[in-house]
Amino acid sequence: MIALAQAFQEVLAALDRTETPFFVGGSVASSTHGLARQTNDIDIVVDLTVDRVADFCDAFGPGFYADRDMVSRAVEAGRSFNLIHLASAYKFDFFPIGNDPFGRSEMARRHMTAGTVTGLENIEFPVASPEDTILAKLVWFRKGGERSDRQWHDILGVARIQADRLDGEYLGKWAAKLGVVDLLSKICQ
Repeated sequence: MIALAQAFQEVLAALDRTETPFFVGGSVASSTHGLARQTNDIDIVVDLTVDRVADFCDAFGPGFYADRDMVSRAVEAGRSFNLIHLASAYKFDFFPIGNDPFGRSEMARRHMTAGTVTGLENIEFPVASPEDTILAKLVWFRKGGERSDRQWHDILGVARIQADRLDGEYLGKWAAKLGVVDLLSKICQ
């Protein structure tokens, strides 16, 4: 088993042990729904509260670097944090959803997939919907000054592959709330 698959399975087991609701987003989600590409990390959106941080960090055990104080501060502030798999040096970025309405919607719309991404083949995990993958990447694209060719390529890949299956009404509603209607219009052309 390659290091990425082993590390990811350890993460999934820890999330299961702590009964932490989650889904995978980012480039793994866009590769699942669109065009595959290599990634340096795995983005995981979690429903995690400060009072559960100690159990969360402990569940990963000695195979991971997890700074409990840093994780606690990040969750409290609604910021991302990462854990490092020590044997492989693979990084997992976690994004707590807190009370974010879009994050809550993404969590409700997640669905299980058997990994088709290189290195994650045949591992089952919850992934963001194609619509939520597009919307989240549009927000990141905007926050990054609309300069990331990689983000734009991911967005276009999902839009093209999923084309007729996308829920346009859902996309339009959230694009307006997230302030990315103009970017959504560009990919719909």
